[in-house]
Amino acid sequence: MNGEHVEIDWAAARDANRENWDDRVPLHAVSYARESFDDPGHLSDVIRHDVPVLERFLPTRSIVGLDVCHLQCHIGTDTVSLARAGARVTGVDFSAPALETARAFAQEHGVDAQWVETDVLDAGSAVSGDFDVVYTSIGTICWLPDLDRWARQIHALLRSGGTFFIRDGHPALYALDEEAPALTARYRYFFGDGTAQVWDDASTYAGGGTVSHTRTYEWPHSLAEIFGALLGAGLRIVHVDEGRTLPWRFSPRMVEVPGGYAWPEDQRDLLPCTYTIIARRD
Repeated sequence: MNGEHVEIDWAAARDANRENWDDRVPLHAVSYARESFDDPGHLSDVIRHDVPVLERFLPTRSIVGLDVCHLQCHIGTDTVSLARAGARVTGVDFSAPALETARAFAQEHGVDAQWVETDVLDAGSAVSGDFDVVYTSIGTICWLPDLDRWARQIHALLRSGGTFFIRDGHPALYALDEEAPALTARYRYFFGDGTAQVWDDASTYAGGGTVSHTRTYEWPHSLAEIFGALLGAGLRIVHVDEGRTLPWRFSPRMVEVPGGYAWPEDQRDLLPCTYTIIARRD
């Protein structure tokens, strides 16, 4: 079943995915090393990686004092890290238990944040106000079937001159067989027929434990589709990059490196693991 293409409407797929992500909350609350945040200077690995890149393309060259909307924020560790880096933050997610955990975590660490429960595809109308930065990272858009609609939400949330940042798993990575002994393509890179990939897996990418709702649905997106959606929404691309490391172990063959995981050294330059896009609303 895993990776097979199926016809499913967005509402049914969304409900299945939300149940799965609700189940992940207590597991991730343990496995995300949240005790590290007892150090007031601690930031998540994702934010320590992303913010210096983002700041190079901000008009102020700093995130301090900016209004940041964090889409698909999950349990809020990256959102709290954005606040600790100096931003005023709003976290957005479709999982009520995730936002409850995020809210409690922020309060525990003295972080003032706003939290909005909504599908990311409705964020433009569900979130009040506009923002200097809309941020999303990592493992996000594979859960969305309609990137044109996604990009329109980003455009609506950004104020004039605002900046969008995404770092995510590379589509070429997602085409690989994660269990193969070499870099072997298994899944489609180009998709575009509207069907979803179905997965049945009780595990989660962080720590141990299992979920009760094991069925999830994902939509692969090529780089061309991602760029096309952002450009079509009226955003201007200002930076593109590709990276060699991931913040999670995509394949058992990956080895731990500072800040995440990578392919064995002799294969590290053969295929990108992530892409980063920074865009601006003029």
